[in-house]
Amino acid sequence: MLKEGRIWAVGAMSGTSLDGVDVAALDSDGEHIFGFGESGYRAYSPTERQLLRAALGRWPGDDLEAAQEVIHRAHLEALREMPGALIGFHGQTLAHDPSGRGTHQLGDGQALADALQRPVVWDFRTADVQLGGQGAPLAPFYHFACARYIGAKAPMAFLNLGGVGNITWVDPRKSGPEVQGALLAFDTGPANAPLNDLMTARRGVPFDEDGALARTGTVADGALELFLQEAYFRKMPPKSLDRDDFALMLDLVKELSDADAAATMCAMAASAVMQGMEYLPEKPAQLLVCGGGRHNPVIMDMLSVALDCPVRPVEHVGLDGDMLEAQAFAYLAIRVARGLPTSCPTTTGVQALVGGGVVSWPAG
Repeated sequence: MLKEGRIWAVGAMSGTSLDGVDVAALDSDGEHIFGFGESGYRAYSPTERQLLRAALGRWPGDDLEAAQEVIHRAHLEALREMPGALIGFHGQTLAHDPSGRGTHQLGDGQALADALQRPVVWDFRTADVQLGGQGAPLAPFYHFACARYIGAKAPMAFLNLGGVGNITWVDPRKSGPEVQGALLAFDTGPANAPLNDLMTARRGVPFDEDGALARTGTVADGALELFLQEAYFRKMPPKSLDRDDFALMLDLVKELSDADAAATMCAMAASAVMQGMEYLPEKPAQLLVCGGGRHNPVIMDMLSVALDCPVRPVEHVGLDGDMLEAQAFAYLAIRVARGLPTSCPTTTGVQALVGGGVVSWPAG
């Protein structure tokens, strides 16, 4: 275990949007945030993205050598020049089935530790799933620290619009994230992943930049209504999703024009959040949005119109919405290395407080 006190750690996150690797340094003791350091981004090439996309849904034992090589090469390039005594390595989620086969993040933390000659914390989700949890979302403990860092005095919420959307309701008045009533977190539904898949299939581009295509389209109300009939939206949280659990979205818009399909998928992502807001214990004073989806003004406008609380990108309070997830895994790495919990019953549904993660020390 690491000694008490502040430490610089680096988090690395490769999300289900399959765009690239975010890396960010954080000054923390695993409880408080003291400052933010350097950050970086290493984009996947079209060929790398295609290899990773082909590996989605696969489990350990499948032929994943080429995909793992992509993950390791990209992370080594992103992390090699980053300062920090400890690395939090999330890996690439390929499959997530917490009630069945478990959860699978591709990547070998020991190999990274040996190559970088620094300790690496990884495999954050397995222990949570083994104890009956969903294994996701894992950023809520960091969201609690962020709420404290910005001086929040009333319940608020963080919304991450990545490949999948997830929300964390935070009561910063509680003494810690593991305290009853401090947090509630769950996946809201699909966010960027199906829209990105649509753009790749129809336009040959990885995403709808600035919502330019969706802005010219019209929402198909019938498709949206069918989408909202999915049983997931009536399931009580905590709950989580795999990237492709809502693959039906592409079927629901297959007869629509490109613009109408994009607009309808934006409405689906926003409506999923609206459904999720009904489960929050108390109306948040504000909803702070991070992840790539906050760059889509169509989704953001839909949320702002529909919700009865301010909807703002996290930059409004001085945080970095592109790096919040990477920072979260730096924070969680410190907690794992110090034997502190990283999830609790109200974040993942795990049966007890659990500190997920494996610490790999470099050889020699």
